[in-house]
Formats: sequence, C-alpha cells, structure tokens
Amino acid sequence: MSRRRRRALALAILAAPLLGVGGLALARSGLEAPAPTLLVRDRAGQFLGELPAPGDERLGYWPLPELPARVAAATLALEDRRFARHPGVDPLAIARAFVQNRAAGRRLSGASTIAMQVARLQHPGPRGYLRKGVEAATALALTARHGREALLAHYLRIVPYGHRIHGIAYAARRYLDKPVADLSWAEIAFLAAIPQAPARHDPFTAAGRARAVRRGERILDRLAADGLLDAHDLAVARAEIAHLRLPWQAARPRAALHPLLALESRLPPDARATAPLLTTTLALELQEEVEELAARAVHAAADRGAGNAAVLVVARGSWEVLAAVGSTGYYDAGRAGAIDYLRVPRSSGSTLKPFVYALALERGEISPATILDDLGPGPGGIVNADGRFLGPLLPRTALANSRNVPAVDLLARLGLDRVYGLCGDLGLHDGRLPARRYGLGLAIGSLPVSLERLVGAYTALAGDGRRHELVWLRPRPGQPPPGAPVRLFSEETARLLTLFLADPQARLPTFPRMGATEYPFPVAVKTGTSSRYRDAWTIAWSDRYLVGAWVGDPDERPMSHLSGYRVAAGLVQEVLLHLHGARSDGIGQPDFPAPRGWRRERLCPLSGGRATAACGTAQLEWLPADAPSPPECTAHRLVALDRRTGRPARPGSPDATVEWRSELRLPPRYAGWLAARARPAAEEDAPGTAFLPQLAGVEARIEVLSPEPGSRLLRDPETPEALRTVALRAVVDPPSPQLVWYLDGRPLATVESPYELRWRLEPGEHVFQARLPFGGARSRLVRVTVE
Repeated sequence: MSRRRRRALALAILAAPLLGVGGLALARSGLEAPAPTLLVRDRAGQFLGELPAPGDERLGYWPLPELPARVAAATLALEDRRFARHPGVDPLAIARAFVQNRAAGRRLSGASTIAMQVARLQHPGPRGYLRKGVEAATALALTARHGREALLAHYLRIVPYGHRIHGIAYAARRYLDKPVADLSWAEIAFLAAIPQAPARHDPFTAAGRARAVRRGERILDRLAADGLLDAHDLAVARAEIAHLRLPWQAARPRAALHPLLALESRLPPDARATAPLLTTTLALELQEEVEELAARAVHAAADRGAGNAAVLVVARGSWEVLAAVGSTGYYDAGRAGAIDYLRVPRSSGSTLKPFVYALALERGEISPATILDDLGPGPGGIVNADGRFLGPLLPRTALANSRNVPAVDLLARLGLDRVYGLCGDLGLHDGRLPARRYGLGLAIGSLPVSLERLVGAYTALAGDGRRHELVWLRPRPGQPPPGAPVRLFSEETARLLTLFLADPQARLPTFPRMGATEYPFPVAVKTGTSSRYRDAWTIAWSDRYLVGAWVGDPDERPMSHLSGYRVAAGLVQEVLLHLHGARSDGIGQPDFPAPRGWRRERLCPLSGGRATAACGTAQLEWLPADAPSPPECTAHRLVALDRRTGRPARPGSPDATVEWRSELRLPPRYAGWLAARARPAAEEDAPGTAFLPQLAGVEARIEVLSPEPGSRLLRDPETPEALRTVALRAVVDPPSPQLVWYLDGRPLATVESPYELRWRLEPGEHVFQARLPFGGARSRLVRVTVE
C-alpha cells in the first residue's frame, strides 16, 4: 500500500468517530418534550389533581407563549452568563472548569451551557467524556438550528424543579399558584435557584428552602450588578425572598379522584396543547360533603344489601356539575370503591316513565284529563311493584304513583321504536342495539343507563323541554359556550311533568306524605327500582339544583327491599336540604311555574270529567287555555235514599228520612277492579256519601282481556307444574251474573263476576272464547301457543 493510501486510511479512521458524533448530534437536534400535564382545579381555584401525559409520570412541560425577559435574565445569571455570545458551547467555561477541577483534584465546577443541558435533558444517560462530547456537538447543532431564544424557552419548559415538576410555567403554578407573567423578582430568583440541584433546593424542606433562598439572593445580586435591578428593587426583592410564603404542598383530594380520572375523556383532543390549566365546575368542599352523605346512607343500609352509591349535583340554568361522587370512597376496596358508578350502566327501573308521558302529551295521545287504566296485568304480564291496581287514574296520579301498567300501555300505544328513538335523543343509548332487544320493558327498566346519562336526560324536563349538555369545565374568556341545547319537548309539556312530579298529594297512596320525597320547598321527584331491588334511583330538581343518586350492590346482587324511595330518595333529600340551607324552612318558596297561559280545572279523578257536587273529591289540573272544558263527570250522580230501607226514596218521602248519596257508574271494563275491592283507594267520598257501584250499558258485549291474541306462552321448567298458569279475564257490558269460558270449542268453566279464571298451561295451540250462558253474546276467538 502506498504512503498516500496509508495516510488517507489513517485520516478516515481518525475522522470516523467525529463523523459519528456529528451524525448523532444532528439526529438529536430537535426540540423534544412530553405533552403538557393537565393541572386541574375546582371552581374556586382549589387543587384537585394532575393528569400527566399517558404513560409518563413526569409533570409539567407547559410551553411559554412568550419568553419573559426577567425570567430569562434570572435563569442566565448563574447558569450561562455568556449564553448570548457562544454558539452552544462555552470554551471559557470549559477552561475555567478544567483549571478548578484539576487544582482541587475533584469536580468543583461544570461547564454545561443551556444548550448542553437541553441535550442532556432530552437524552439522559450516564456521564462520561464521550457523552460530554456528544452533548457538546448536540448543543452546537441545537443552537444553530433553533436559535438562542427558542432554545432558552425550551429549556425553561423541560428543566426539572423537583417533585417531578418540569418547566418554570408549571413550577410557578404548583409552588406559587401564579402564572409566570405575575411573578415578582424575588419569586423568579427563588424558582431559578432550584434547577441547579432540585433535591438539595427542595422548597418544602427547611434546609432545601434555605439553600434555594441563598442561591436566589446570589441571582438577585448578579442581576443588580448587571444593572437590571436598582438598589431599591434589590432591597425589596431580598426582603421578599427571605420571607417568601409558599402555599402548603397540596395533596390530591381523595373525593375528587373519580371526576379527575374521568375528565380526560371529556376533553377536546387539543386540550393539553391549548389549555393545560383546567378549572372545573366542581366545588371541592361540596364534593367532599356529598361523598360523606353517600357513605352514611350506604352504611345505614348495608345490612340490607346496599354496597355503594353515586351522586351527581348540577346547577339548574348553567347546568354546571357541582359535585360528581362516583362511589363512597375510591380506596374502599371492600365496596369496590375504585369503580366510578356515575358511568356504569345499570337497570333504569321506573326512571324513564316521565319521558314516556312527555312523549304521549307531545303527540296528543293523552291530555292532563285523560283517564289511564290500572286494572290488571299489562302486556306480557307486567304488574305494578306493589302488586296492587288503583283503577282509573289521571296522568298526574299515574305518574306520581309510578304505576307500571299505565306506563307500559302508553309505550305500546306510542310504539316501541318511537320511544326508543326519544331515549336516543335524550342521550340514554347510542343506538347500537335494536329497540326490540328491550321490548315494552323499556318503560320499567330493561334499558340500562348510567347515572350521568340519566341526569343529562332529565335536563330536558328541568330545562323547560330543552336537553342541555352537562358542563364540567368553566369556560375561558372568549371561549365559545357548550353545545346549544336541543329542544325535545315543548315548554308546556316539561312544566306540566314537573308539576306532576312535584305534587306530594298525587303520590298517594303509593308513597306516603312527609317521607323522603317531600320537602319544605317545591321539588320534583322521580324514584326508580330495578328488578329484585338490584338498583335504587332518585332524580329530583328544585328551582336551583338537579340531583341524581344511585344506590346498589357492585356485583348486582339483590338488596333486601331497598327501593328508590327507601334509600336513594333519602340520600337526595339530604343533599338538597344541605344545598338549600336556610331556604329549607320553606318560607317564601314559590311553586314551579305553570305552563304559560294555561288555566286550572277541577276534574273528577275517576272519570276525567269536570267535577260536580256528586264527585265527592276533585283534582285541580292545568289545561291549555284554548282547549274546551271537559264535559261534566257522568260517572258520579247524586241519588236520594230512604234512611229506613236503604232503597231509593219514593216521591213524598219525609225529608227527615231522605239521605243524598253519591253513586258511581263506570264502564264494564272496571267490573273486575270494582269487585276486587269493596272501596277503591282512589275514591274518597265526601262526608255523608256512599259508594254505590253500578255498571252502565244496554247492549251485550264481551271482550277478552287476557290472554292477548297471538300470545306465545312459555312454560318455566323451574316453576312447579301447578303454578304454570295464565289468567283468563274478560269484561261484559252490561254485566251478566255468569260467563262461560270455552277452550278449543268446549266449555272449560263457568265463572261469576269479575269473570276471572286461571288455566294450567298445556303445550300446543289453543283457542279461547268467552260466552254468555244459554247462548247469546260471545267474544271473538283468541288463539295462543304454549311452548
């Protein structure tokens, strides 16, 4: 090999490491930082918690929109005095450090510039001369590529300040609760002192704070020597830094963990980049108080199976979430407290009934004067929770008593798809599953919902017919408001439903007066209970607040007769009374507003007609101003009876022997209900009146009520053979003493009023018919299949 080639090879061997270092430096010359941490506060500015970037436990990294000149000067005063004159590496600092360290025999001084520190912070690793060389080369590349100002701003974004905090913007917020622009000279110097050795300058220890103050004083002196501080400002700053008060190191409140962890899913994708300081609508003190109330309620009912609870408190009008309690305690492992029950779908019980009524009113299917029947099992054998049937009911009473049968009948009349579509508009489901999956049970709990979604749906009733998005974050200045509300019901319908649910008298007889659903001020209340008492719900709203609560077992085990009224309503009542405070005495509390322009009518609660003197009791109800008055009640009439015989008085009977009593005449379909009770609970006669049921009609007509035509009846293998039966029910107009049931063309049994019979299920196809004895009227044929 020639001498020239040997020389070229030697140069290549020597240059290779330099080229490798240069290539590595260029590859690392970008400015890198994790996504900013979300710093979360309550509505009053109290610390709630921090949300670092996913998979990264480090905190901070807030960018500086502008580089404050005072922060830059204080940072460079001791860290990199020749920052503006060197290209990223300071030869004079290197020479000085070499001499000092060699003389001392150990490392006393470093020569890292701001650019070299950025290189190390972005790519940390063990120290050594080779690594120093790579950092120096990277520093040169960083400075050349980005310029000094951008490099310093980036340094101030990523440099550590202790306690996992990075960046001066975040350090200013966490240590001093201020934006960088509001820092004084003393505060700037104090913070600028920490990065040199964050552990040694820990501001939350006495020794660390003292070191930070001493280094901060050196920074102030250097700034004064450079002419950036006059004597007066220096004296003020030195006095301030010596007595600087830091807020106590805030611990993350336990009561805020559930809303904090759920917050990120509610944020827009660019939230970390545009608004890392988040002010929520939550009130921390209220959050803690409501969690305590929920814990007490669950503890009191634990022996009956209550396992956990969730509560949501919303301010009416602004629809801001004031408290969001996801469980009775996040760290309560025995009650699965880490689960956020605000967001867990559970069986909705009766909580969706008001929306069925609202839709029926909107579509004209019913009016406030319509009579709804609660006479016996509804479609599919659905019965009421208490096993009773209250007979003819006005919508106000039917809803306030939470009767299952009228609600399911209404849903069937409206159409399952239409009601399911409304539930989607209310935000209760995402439409992925068809309506037929839930069936008519949609009205009584077959659709699982979360408490958060349910309260959001109830804003449509509490918000005069408009569904509002729940507001979790306080808007920033200039920030557009949340999504516009969506009108789902008319104002009149929403107000009418609110009045229905706020009427304690209308809740009788199902819910007693002066209980958990009654308040000293107007409150609309709807309770709900799922099958076998697995879930207890209550939603209530006053003129100021909308509150929802759920109580149940984490594993969905049945509770022991803990209904929405018995446990969740009491919890909501405590919350609302606490919220209203001094207003809880009820003095000067106006009623909920009535539909605009509507008028009140006295209605008979059994017929829906305009009440007369014969009705005994009357119910005041709101009707549209332009609607005609209902006709007078024809179900009641006053009759004269002879006290001596109990029979109708004859003309000329002495006045002293005549007594006027109320006589009730209902259509034939009420025969079974009237026969089942000697005196219906819904009828309250005035003093001196008597209940004399008579059935009207002149033309014989028979209608089979159960089973329904085309029914497919299933025999439950777990039910004893003798109990596998179906009810045969019919109405006769006018009434007949007897009725004959036919099965497959042959007489099955003769029954008396109310013409009911239970038939033991037999596999196969069968045909039922009801006939009058000895020929005459007969019902249509009813075909069923038993499997």
